[in-house]
Amino acid sequence: MTSTDTLGGARDTAGPARPDDLAAALLTSGARRDPYPLYARMRSEDPVHRSPQGIWYLTRYADVEAALGDLRLSNDRDRMTRAYSALGGDLKAFSRLTDRLGRVMTNTDPPDHARLRKLANRAFTARRVEALRDGVQRIVDRLIDEAVAAGPSMDLIEAVASPLPMSVVCELFGIPEEDRPQVKSWFRRFGRLSEDIDKSEAAIDQYEEYLSGLIRQRRREPGDDLISALVATQTQDDRLTDSELLSTCFVLITAGDETTTHLIGNGTLALLRHPDQLARLRADPGLIRGAVEELARYDTVTQAIVRVVAQDLEIGGRTLREGELVYLFLGATNRDPERFEDPDRLDLSRPGNRHLSFGHGPHFCLGGPLAKLQAEVAVGTLVRRLPELRLADAPALDWRDNPLQRRLTALPLAY
Repeated sequence: MTSTDTLGGARDTAGPARPDDLAAALLTSGARRDPYPLYARMRSEDPVHRSPQGIWYLTRYADVEAALGDLRLSNDRDRMTRAYSALGGDLKAFSRLTDRLGRVMTNTDPPDHARLRKLANRAFTARRVEALRDGVQRIVDRLIDEAVAAGPSMDLIEAVASPLPMSVVCELFGIPEEDRPQVKSWFRRFGRLSEDIDKSEAAIDQYEEYLSGLIRQRRREPGDDLISALVATQTQDDRLTDSELLSTCFVLITAGDETTTHLIGNGTLALLRHPDQLARLRADPGLIRGAVEELARYDTVTQAIVRVVAQDLEIGGRTLREGELVYLFLGATNRDPERFEDPDRLDLSRPGNRHLSFGHGPHFCLGGPLAKLQAEVAVGTLVRRLPELRLADAPALDWRDNPLQRRLTALPLAY
């Protein structure tokens, strides 16, 4: 049985990949369970790899770090749409989404990107994020209380990791309690973009219509929330257009949901598989901030991000041509032995941990501090409150079928 996703090739869920194509190996069930040995092979054998479809795969830290700051590699929505469309097949259909998602700051290049990001930064400040810590703690404690009351085991993803970022972002943006189940259903649909293009487009339409209504309401009755703060920027310099305001709200509300959920899930799993490091964190809870950085490096949620060549350039002795797609494998860079000593070892006090899990350069993830804050509180509280926390007896863990993201379908825990 085969299927297709945004890597651009057939996925054999049971058998081995073609030996002459390292990229195809990323689509196998073995790589879905553990992609890191394959990344090591790619870095060693062909670190600037070109797939049969003409898509480039970069896996070395130095190459990817440089690429993230190189304006010859574009994140522009229009270029991305054309590049996917040119590949044909299901990837041509996927190009509809890159176009439909609109001109948000994550899909623009300078100078538009710098202008939009500056405006978002005014509302999404470090002070505002840190002020959420006590509220995040209350939400985490409530979710753990509910899980423990329900029985001696839980699915961490369903019980804590998924509802937490939804609750936090809804508070931050002033989304009413009664609307949150519907908003969450849209978020889940966005997390499966490549599975059904038509359903994804319908969800985007419905979500945008809902956000437009919230924006109109905040113009009439502003409050102490991020939508109100962004609306206020329309009266200041570098004013947002109505379309840009809608798109900025869309990406800021939506983008961190799945990333935060699976930073908590992947991080908790890594700790439970490394009892020596879990014991260190229990003995010294003050390690939690550095621990979250290491957990983000060790098992990166966003395994790869996409760029389009806007101007011919050379990387690793290979020439990348204008219009070609480039996949930057953050998961591979974070295990590069040229950058990290003993990179396959989990070390909660790893020095100089400049991982690329939240990007680098002009598109460094704006929501990274909020995601890390939530992970600090959630993982730290689980470790502190549940001293017998362990993996539950259950079938083998299953990872979602998308090599660009590393996300568990469930994480059964006992305590």
